[in-house]
Amino acid sequence: MPTPVLRSVHIHPVKAMRALACAEAEVRPWGPAGDRRWAVVDAAGRVVTQRRRPRMALASAEPAPDGGIVLSAPGRPALAVGVPRPSATVTVDIFDQRVEAVPAGPAAADWLSAYLEGDFGLVHMDAPEHRRPVDPEYARPGETVSFADGYPLLATTTASLDALNSLIARGDHAGEGPLPMDRFRPNLVIGGTAPWAEDGWRRIAVGEVVLRVARPSGRCVVTTTDQSTAGRGKEPLHTLARHRRSDGRVLFGQNLVPERTGTVRVGDPVEILD
Repeated sequence: MPTPVLRSVHIHPVKAMRALACAEAEVRPWGPAGDRRWAVVDAAGRVVTQRRRPRMALASAEPAPDGGIVLSAPGRPALAVGVPRPSATVTVDIFDQRVEAVPAGPAAADWLSAYLEGDFGLVHMDAPEHRRPVDPEYARPGETVSFADGYPLLATTTASLDALNSLIARGDHAGEGPLPMDRFRPNLVIGGTAPWAEDGWRRIAVGEVVLRVARPSGRCVVTTTDQSTAGRGKEPLHTLARHRRSDGRVLFGQNLVPERTGTVRVGDPVEILD
């Protein structure tokens, strides 16, 4: 078996928008730098994702040198959004957790509302005290996360995707496969493992960074969304439900929490510590 290696690194500057591939990323305690520090919210302050608005898959946010982002989407002019100045925060609801964030202003709200056809705004998580605690059942005291679903990082393996695609090819919706890795929106994609080897991992080192494997990632309808068209199908949930179900959740990938921070780079060796 070849030595496991980091095949690709991805960040998502705005939660639920298009992923960006990077040659490297600085891993901080709450996740990769630049990953999911911004989020779209509705008029009630609830975070909006592709679960409710699949068209978010077609929108992108490119990091700007000043720390802001540049929004773009089909049919919309690009919009530069600077990091909002610290000011009065608003309460944001993300999966029934309340956190504080800073509104990005009316220009971003108008842009998002026109593209997503509703009443939406953009918020930024600006300060350490505004980050969310990781699920205490799987966390150590003080561990936090930004606007990611629940954990600082998500890792997947190419071998497990190949195995899943083989199962899809033999199933009821074979025409939907093979699926690309972007359906699962990982931060780290690891090659050189056996299929589903990650089920047995407890701690891994990716280059200089050490990560604890907190729990398998339960998957939702977002994985059925084609990230290049925003269309939806049945896979991979149909096949995962038959082959990768546990405690009422369908699983693909592993949620990670940093134990030692640093920079990960494409090509870094991956060592299974426990």
